[in-house]
Amino acid sequence: MSPLEPVQAPVPSVDEQLGVAVVGGGFMATVHSRAARAARARLVGIASSTPERAADAAARLGFERSYASLDELLADDAVDVVHVTTPNTLHAGQAEAALAAGKHVVCEKPLATTPDDAARLAALVAPGGAAAGRTATVPFVYRYHPMVREARARVRAGEAGTVLTWHGSYLQDWLLTSADDDWRVDPATGGRSRAFADIGSHLVDLLEFVTGDRVRRVAATKRTFLSERARHGAVVTEDAVAVTLETDGGAVGTLLVSQVAPGRKNRLHLEVAGTAESLAFDQEQPETLWVGRRAGTTIVPRDADQLAPDAARLVTVPAGHAQGYQDAFAGFVADTYASVRGGDPEGLPRFDDGLRASRVTEAVMDAADGGTWVDVPTETSGEAA
Repeated sequence: MSPLEPVQAPVPSVDEQLGVAVVGGGFMATVHSRAARAARARLVGIASSTPERAADAAARLGFERSYASLDELLADDAVDVVHVTTPNTLHAGQAEAALAAGKHVVCEKPLATTPDDAARLAALVAPGGAAAGRTATVPFVYRYHPMVREARARVRAGEAGTVLTWHGSYLQDWLLTSADDDWRVDPATGGRSRAFADIGSHLVDLLEFVTGDRVRRVAATKRTFLSERARHGAVVTEDAVAVTLETDGGAVGTLLVSQVAPGRKNRLHLEVAGTAESLAFDQEQPETLWVGRRAGTTIVPRDADQLAPDAARLVTVPAGHAQGYQDAFAGFVADTYASVRGGDPEGLPRFDDGLRASRVTEAVMDAADGGTWVDVPTETSGEAA
């Protein structure tokens, strides 16, 4: 079957249990399967790099069966939604194959390791595309923290005033030493960018999502501090990136992304300053939103009674009972499945958002390599070549 040949995906009723399959058997497969289970989906099966690894993952994660190959998975009529959680360079081909087989798709970020591949995927599910009407999403799950939605609601309501500056950082330490290694350090499996594609893309997505403003151009510096690692030898992908940016709305900002920051496990922090107030969110302290004003500051708690409706809908336990990353992921997957059933959930990150992240990442890498400002393309998937 040609990847461009349309296949009509059935729309399950609310009463039907969605059949879900996962490609890949690592950490993200675990996270996706937990979220799918929380959304009351049927965990039909899983494929991995070998039949043996697939069988192990199926037993470990509670899937009904394992598949010997991706083709076998895609041929199973019991599967409605495919979650792609494999190494980055496999994403585009596997997501396209799943769409061609008539499946709805959740594809881990980066959607693709080149903007051209990401544009092709986004065009497939755009109006008039071969897979138009299919749900195709990318897990920019930090959008699903209630306090992120509260920040967004305040900006949209005009409470922050005109946005003047952005600054943010995403810091981790899991690749701090040369003994720390992973497939992501190798461009053959991880792609051209490592730190920015992996975590910086989340940061930019969140800032654009909260403000409604978009990065127009960037200047950047990147560093590979560890030139060799245990299993891969020589390393060329970046450990850290510093970015200066300008937005369509006239704001300016800075971003710092690092996977070699001792003691920082998954510290995504963003702050937006407007003419009336500033808003700050820390993913490692997700129960509150800091609101700063010239006349004083306020700490807003994750309490549904105090939040905007779009934030309150994501509150799943009472205030004082902490929500975190897995809860945000569960919210994203629940909205994805609602879209499969014909809904249009607010703020659901789709393949167009994956394409956007790919273009920003490419611009940051080009800016760092060239030592100059680089514009970020703005066309949508419908206009992409």
